[in-house]
Amino acid sequence: MTKQKVSFFWFRRDLRLEDSIGLFHALQSNFPVVPLFIFDDDILDNLPANDARVSFIYDSLQKINSELNTLDSSLLVKKGKTTEVWKLLLEEFDIQSLFFNKDYEPFAIKRDIAICSLLKENSIECFPYKDHVIFEEKEITKSDGLPYTIYTPYKNKWLEKYHFSGAAIEYDSSSFQSNFIKSQFTFPELSEIGFDRSPIKVLPHNLTQIANYKETRDYPALDSTSYLSPHLRFGTVSIRKLVNWANRKNQTFLSELIWREFFIQILFSFPNCVSSNFKSAYDGIQWRNNEDDFKRWCSGTTGYPMVDAGMRQLNETGYMHNRVRMVVASFLCKHLLINWQWGEAYFAEKLLDFELASNVGNWQWAAGTGCDAAPYFRVFNPEIQQKKFDAKGEYIRKWIPEFDFAYTEPMIDHAFARDRAIATYKAGILK
Repeated sequence: MTKQKVSFFWFRRDLRLEDSIGLFHALQSNFPVVPLFIFDDDILDNLPANDARVSFIYDSLQKINSELNTLDSSLLVKKGKTTEVWKLLLEEFDIQSLFFNKDYEPFAIKRDIAICSLLKENSIECFPYKDHVIFEEKEITKSDGLPYTIYTPYKNKWLEKYHFSGAAIEYDSSSFQSNFIKSQFTFPELSEIGFDRSPIKVLPHNLTQIANYKETRDYPALDSTSYLSPHLRFGTVSIRKLVNWANRKNQTFLSELIWREFFIQILFSFPNCVSSNFKSAYDGIQWRNNEDDFKRWCSGTTGYPMVDAGMRQLNETGYMHNRVRMVVASFLCKHLLINWQWGEAYFAEKLLDFELASNVGNWQWAAGTGCDAAPYFRVFNPEIQQKKFDAKGEYIRKWIPEFDFAYTEPMIDHAFARDRAIATYKAGILK
């Protein structure tokens, strides 16, 4: 029996049908499009069975599948090691071409090179597209072609190019959606993928909450953030729509979206920063890395209310307010002298919006070892941060119910910790 010639569109971190550049082009190919998602064992094997992000991915895929059903199509969902899955797909389908949106993390780049090589061996062409960012790879560089490592000049060049290049044009594929293959693929249960539903939920995003973002964004009790970050991470919203909205409505929020792209291009240009200090001069720092101290930080029992409230919010919900993230990260690296990599790994495990580039970039910023980082002698005082940004203790009391009764004493004196951190950093800087 002759197999039907098809193109594939491979969903990864772009879990939507709307405004997807790779999907837009796939649907204009000469063959019916098979929409595919692969639950990758190389990723899943490192996650707990009730990981909240897997639940969110599953629910997002279910939504896509329901939308496809209205078009007499369906989503093909596979699970396994990616290369092995593609080998089986090559046997099952007469694949003419593969379309996908690019991912800039080192693991993803290596994976995509391997899959495209496999398909090329079978005379199948791959078409990767920029979709996850407005500007990628080497599109924003200094005059000598080298990547920026300081945010402000990067931002200025980014804005200049955005306003004059039309790089954020939105792609409407609705008129081509009849080009999905007619299919009734079986959508698996979450348990068939090997996971249980998590009690932690990804909240809906809400742009109306950030009308006064510039004035309110540093106050965690106000709950005035958008909850967009997990949706950006997994691509349930379009970065082009967000950037265009922010450009019209909220320049401060736009700056935060540009920070995201700054860290993505840093990771692409300097992939070793995942496991090494961006500034190698700090490689001589003698971290204490005390495991008992780390456990107290993780559990939110340091005796510093702002730190503890943040960690408890993270452990219970998978979210943490951005101002509080800076406070808890500084505390781990500076007060406790624990390597930023320990904190980065813990956030990677817990955060609903975990994105490697931003996580590594922000942790190295807090530690003082990264590009455009806070200077090593800047040590946040958690008590002053609390007085400035949660003066009435509303955020703290929400996450620390025992705060007014029998709250633990601080595990370390701030002045002592500050002096020790500065001395340790100063001694550890390689000349």
